[in-house]
Amino acid sequence: MNNKRIYLSLSQQSGFEQEYVQKALNSDWITSGGPNVDDFENELQQYFNENSFIAALNSGTSAIHLALILLGVKLNDEVICQSMTFAASANPILYQGAIPIFVDSEHETWNICPKSMEIAIKDRIKKGKKPKAIIAVHLYGMPYKVDEIHAIADRYEIPIIEDSAEALGSKYRGKKCGTFGTFGILSFNGNKIITTSSGGALITDSKELKEKAIFYATQSRDKAIHYQHSEIGYNYRMSNICAGIGLGQMKILNDNINKRIENHNFYKNIFHAIDEVELFDNLNDNFYSNYWLNTILIKSNNKDRNVENLRLILEKEDIESRPLWKPMHLQPLFEKYPYYGGGVAEKLFNNGLCLPSGSNLTKEDKNRIEKVIRTFFK
Repeated sequence: MNNKRIYLSLSQQSGFEQEYVQKALNSDWITSGGPNVDDFENELQQYFNENSFIAALNSGTSAIHLALILLGVKLNDEVICQSMTFAASANPILYQGAIPIFVDSEHETWNICPKSMEIAIKDRIKKGKKPKAIIAVHLYGMPYKVDEIHAIADRYEIPIIEDSAEALGSKYRGKKCGTFGTFGILSFNGNKIITTSSGGALITDSKELKEKAIFYATQSRDKAIHYQHSEIGYNYRMSNICAGIGLGQMKILNDNINKRIENHNFYKNIFHAIDEVELFDNLNDNFYSNYWLNTILIKSNNKDRNVENLRLILEKEDIESRPLWKPMHLQPLFEKYPYYGGGVAEKLFNNGLCLPSGSNLTKEDKNRIEKVIRTFFK
């Protein structure tokens, strides 16, 4: 096949990454922490607001793990987690020996359902196990129902870990995602809005908590001339090289978000006249998604027009697409844990598909994608 492959979401270089990486190489600071890491944290803090403190880490998963530690989650504690998400949202619960309590989605934002979440909280309290934390996810960049979710969490005095791994640049009522919870989580994996090749960050409004997170992320080394450790530590700090890539990527952050929104408008133009397809879209003006991935639901009575057949036809044309996240409560690893809700997440998984959404999609790429989709639904 002569066509180049169109991927779901590839990173795009700004051209400035080499400058910062070379700076690290020239200084021989080729390890975790360092000047680039400090500068990257400062730029992120300015991007969010002056009241945000950022700890740059080696992954978003590490950030969730440290958030759980900082909230005191321990063996056999319970943590509520959105079921419709990537496994990295839930795995750190098990790292702590805690118990995940999964909650269904609602059909408007595909995120954690307020009603099901409150039912879960009440039932766990009734069973004598008040949840220690809630992990709520902005799925595919779409903000969850912030007002409703946080009102419930506040009522029961349960802190929220805001998983914004997919939502850098997304907003709710004009406020950036990642700043609503007790902790916010970012991911800079290679398929995200910006990348550090691998990496993540923890967001907090407390300088003390940021410093404590970095303490844990650098092997919990006590203040002593020799190496002394009084607490369990982790090798979670971002490297100086990766942070250099991140500094270069910050220069195109807003441009990348705008291009993702352009991709969304491209798909909206295709699907507006196809009744069988529902394009995942902002619920109303309070929601501002970065459209990290554009996703659809197929609601066809034609058995041949399903997501798997569309995926296979796109793949035949060397165009990558992918099913939605398989809900955690359906995963072999997690199926034994409690689940609250109905079948919304399962229905989304069975009928949903992620479409190419990279910031570097060309006009030629879009023409190829559109041709396959229109032919499929003709």
